[in-house]
Amino acid sequence: MQLYAHPFSSYCQKALIALYENATPFEYRNLEDAAANAELASLWPLKRFPVLVDRGRTILEATTIIEHLQRHHPGPVRLVPDGDGGVEVRMLDRVFDNYVMTPMQKIVLDPLRPEPARDAHGVAEARGLLDRIYAWLDERLAARTWAAGEGFTMADCAAAPALFFADWAHAIPTARANLRAYRARLLARPSVARAVDEARPYRRYFPLGAPDRD
Repeated sequence: MQLYAHPFSSYCQKALIALYENATPFEYRNLEDAAANAELASLWPLKRFPVLVDRGRTILEATTIIEHLQRHHPGPVRLVPDGDGGVEVRMLDRVFDNYVMTPMQKIVLDPLRPEPARDAHGVAEARGLLDRIYAWLDERLAARTWAAGEGFTMADCAAAPALFFADWAHAIPTARANLRAYRARLLARPSVARAVDEARPYRRYFPLGAPDRD
């Protein structure tokens, strides 16, 4: 398998964490490399990443990649349970992507716009959304080790990069102790720590200026 990914991309980290959890062998096509970028363009004209190539099949989107890995390359960590547990995991996966990752990216990417095109109102809305989802997650995590319960799942693969960068962009309040403790557990997980460490050389890319922590 080949994974076309950039170490500093939040969605790429989501897929990488799933691969690292089960020690799944793959070739890392790092998009810092011009040849890997050219290959990506031939596979997917939008050049969004990550993209997985497995036995001639091109799989797009981090969530779909994780589902594909479980179906075709299962390991000891079952990232999407069967039955109602799987419904819960898929729901939380969408929560972290849509209501943590998306508003975080709105805040982070706004400074890259030309100044006349910046969206102060949209950034304020994104910060408000993060405040609300932080409160919701903090309550939900009160009696849980991981996002969906006691097992590490795809929801945690989504949560780790989303909360990692969201706390940089819009700090999780100290009053949200459950959420802050969950983020710390994620960063201590070996698969997550590996993805974070591989991205350290690229922290200069963070538009708001990477904080001197984590």
